[in-house]
Amino acid sequence: MSTATSTINSSETPLSRYESQKRRDWNTFGQYLRNMRPPVAISHCTCHHVLDFLSYLDQFGKTKVHLNGCPYFGQPHPPAPCSCPLRQAWGSLDALIGHLRAAYDEYGGSSHTNPFANGAIRVYLREVKDAQATARGIPYNKKKKKRKMNNNTNNNNVTNQASSSSSTLH
Repeated sequence: MSTATSTINSSETPLSRYESQKRRDWNTFGQYLRNMRPPVAISHCTCHHVLDFLSYLDQFGKTKVHLNGCPYFGQPHPPAPCSCPLRQAWGSLDALIGHLRAAYDEYGGSSHTNPFANGAIRVYLREVKDAQATARGIPYNKKKKKRKMNNNTNNNNVTNQASSSSSTLH
């Protein structure tokens, strides 16, 4: 991973959809770094380069994100078109970062220096998610984990229920 021209080598077996997309994403990011003036080697890439890349990708987005002054701000299904910008969807950016993070680790980068795993990237993604949810009126609620019941408590409840129902039969 010494240069920005590093690409993921092709293998002889067909790649899964995930692996193919990971390769495309890695090659696209490498091309972005090579096109910078001056070009940046992947080994010198920082989270700032990654954030710039994510901002650059916004121009190719297909998700309408309403601005604060738009009459449709906060409406999930606006009744008419508006001039608000198209942006990259949060889920697409999240998947992209996941692919690039895995590719960096897999192809020679140290997990301690992985610019895609930097906290600033997580903060940026969270801000994009929240802003898009607010602008589109769609809440992203974190799914709550189901609590596991303690077997002893559960068994005691069953025993208590059985004894109370049998006492009413007498």
